[in-house]
Amino acid sequence: MKTFISLLIISAAPLQFASAAEADSPRFSEVPGLPRSGTPTIQQSNNPSFQSAHTNALSLDTNALSLDQVLRDVLLSKPSLKAARANWEAMKQRVPQARAWEDLRGGFDTVVGRFVDISRNSFTDQKLMLEQTVPVTGKNRLRGEAAEAEAIAAFQDMKRRQLDLTAKARMAFYRLANANEQLRIIDSNLELLRQFTRTSRSKYEAGTKPQSDVLAAETDASKLEESRYDVIRQISEAQSQLNVLMNRPAQAPLPKSASLSFPVMHFELEPIQSLALTNRPEVISAARKIEAAKARLEAARREWIPEPSFRVEADRYNDAGQAISEVNAGISINIPWLNRRKYKAAIEEANQMKASAEYELEAARNETLGLVRDALTKAETYHHHVELFRDRILTLARQNASATRLAYETDKTSFLNLIDAQRTLQEVEGMYWSHLTDYVSALAELESVIGTDPATAAHFQHTSQP
Repeated sequence: MKTFISLLIISAAPLQFASAAEADSPRFSEVPGLPRSGTPTIQQSNNPSFQSAHTNALSLDTNALSLDQVLRDVLLSKPSLKAARANWEAMKQRVPQARAWEDLRGGFDTVVGRFVDISRNSFTDQKLMLEQTVPVTGKNRLRGEAAEAEAIAAFQDMKRRQLDLTAKARMAFYRLANANEQLRIIDSNLELLRQFTRTSRSKYEAGTKPQSDVLAAETDASKLEESRYDVIRQISEAQSQLNVLMNRPAQAPLPKSASLSFPVMHFELEPIQSLALTNRPEVISAARKIEAAKARLEAARREWIPEPSFRVEADRYNDAGQAISEVNAGISINIPWLNRRKYKAAIEEANQMKASAEYELEAARNETLGLVRDALTKAETYHHHVELFRDRILTLARQNASATRLAYETDKTSFLNLIDAQRTLQEVEGMYWSHLTDYVSALAELESVIGTDPATAAHFQHTSQP
């Protein structure tokens, strides 16, 4: 049954490595899942709507810290990602090693001492030999295919690290933006409470209101001051996390994060699950491990086939005047049939490795379907909260605060009602931004689960900030 959800998204166009399911040429330079060059390709989404939505998701303040800048610095500077890239580059170098022929063997024999009398040219005094094994069974090619598949699996490990770092950077950025909004709300309410204090003091001095109104306003202001310090701590923690992710000193200063606005995305469960099965690194890596296991199984079966070694010898007889007296050629083969137990065990090992890889793929696919469903459900839940607060609760709280303030100024309600209405508005505004932060963090998690931009399975609609 199709599940429709309307999702709000806020993030910059993600930086992404080339998909592992795009190419199918057997040449290693064009192996599926690997960029052609030695450095992974970082590309922007080609979906114009997605690019526009992400551009509009942040306020166009050129002095503000943008999500684009954060992601760029993280992906270019993070040592753990460089380590994964170096591991992938190392795995690529195994392919030519696995495909190569056995080394050419050479030998040289010479007489050190002879203790019998012989006639001239009866024995060789020196012998030079060259020998080469020819892989007629194609085992080297199969080992090369296995190494290619393992290199692609290493590339997918690097992509997984990139996706995790991107999700962490986005979540830290969203927490910083949320903390900045919470600080703005607190400062705004502090200013209002100071105004209320002045108003209540004037009414107290005029004898129309009790001193308790002044004390209540000052008490609420002190509580807000305490909350303000907690929010400043949250800002500091988010800045430290972003600096660490960007490979900078934790105390390095950061500009204020850009404000958030709300493009809308519409998802269906089945297309998103299909997209995840095609692009999730764990699924692709498991599929490549099956290919590697199949190649190694076929190579183990071909170990039963002897491979010839061609040999050329040049001999020089004793007392011969010329450098080479004769040239001989020969051929030899290995005889694997006498070591039956060894090769049967190798075949059984390869069979079990193939079965293990197939089970891993099945588990990865099932896990992916479940993770996608849970991520969509989480995003749908937070989307409901955001819409409810934006369209109803926040509007009602603002109207109530405004009406209560007017009533207090005309002495039609108590100061406690005014303080309560303003406190409710502050809590509702804070909860709205917290729900929005949870929502966009859920979207970041969704992209990490899928392994690529969910934009290819979504429709866009931009909405303004409330």
